[in-house]
Amino acid sequence: MTLKNIFDTHCHYDDPAFDADREALLGSLFESGLAGAVHASTDVKSAEFGIENAKKFPNFYTSVGVHPENLESASENDLDRLRSLAAKNKKVVAVGEIGLDYHYDGFDRERQIFWFREQVKLANALGLPVIVHSRDASQDTLDVLKELRPMGILHCFSGSWETAKEALRLGLYIGFTGALTFKNARKAVEVAQNMPADRILFETDCPYMAPEPFRGRRSDSSMIPYVIERAAAIRGMDADELAAMSVENAKRVFGVGED
Repeated sequence: MTLKNIFDTHCHYDDPAFDADREALLGSLFESGLAGAVHASTDVKSAEFGIENAKKFPNFYTSVGVHPENLESASENDLDRLRSLAAKNKKVVAVGEIGLDYHYDGFDRERQIFWFREQVKLANALGLPVIVHSRDASQDTLDVLKELRPMGILHCFSGSWETAKEALRLGLYIGFTGALTFKNARKAVEVAQNMPADRILFETDCPYMAPEPFRGRRSDSSMIPYVIERAAAIRGMDADELAAMSVENAKRVFGVGED
């Protein structure tokens, strides 16, 4: 499998883990034929990073958004800034990473829901898909998505097949990370086995979620073939065929072409 059949739909190359070799790594990936990558922003500064790097690499795209873990210092001015960045830059292809995270105590759930709804509204107004983070918050996440009906992706999906079916009925896509290769990935395996192939996406969430046999190391887009091979084995498909389909899926949801 070559990188020409890989589209990383969710990466965080602004993470400090890449400070030592970021530009060299991205240059190498795209020179090797990586079909595409979408930087998932986590706040305004992260969105600005994504836009700046999208100017350097033809197949590098970005989202704009505030992650639920970064809401403490967020203000309505940030929403205006994100709107402006998206409107002025054609390589902004989504609003994200947005959503709900109830995993840790101390997060203000009402504030999370408010920001999730406002950012979904922003995506709808801009005609962009959303990239959704949902952790221990499946029902509230689905409630917002059912209400506002955005296009988009459930990223790093770890929910049940029942939750996945609800998302698929809403027209959403589902992204799989290296977690699909982990031994305890029972729910993700069931979803990957049963969902339609035209809604499958593959992502790194790098520098996190490195697949087996790299678990615990820094991940990057070159590791996605291990996730695709696992998904193909689960589904009884040819890995190269599934890889090619996933690239087409990514281009469709983000509205990007062959260039």
